[in-house]
Amino acid sequence: MFVTLDEMKNYLRVDHTDDDELIGHILESAERVCMDIVRTDDSAKFEEMVNARTAVMYTAAYFYEHREEADFHELALTLRSLLSGSREAGF
Repeated sequence: MFVTLDEMKNYLRVDHTDDDELIGHILESAERVCMDIVRTDDSAKFEEMVNARTAVMYTAAYFYEHREEADFHELALTLRSLLSGSREAGF
């Protein structure tokens, strides 16, 4: 993961350790979702993309803050807009 737990906790404004494991798992999922949106399996290539870090942090925050009522269609549309310049034509 190229977004660290400390960076993500700062972004979320979480100052306790109770959710560290949860946030770690969410970060892994967020990175995978964003890589799927840009259609790449190459982590190094993904990390070089302009909005990759922002997209992963946005996605992780969305997952964390909307655990009960997440709208994954809305999230996917937002990520496609954010990452459209980096999106591959296909896998």
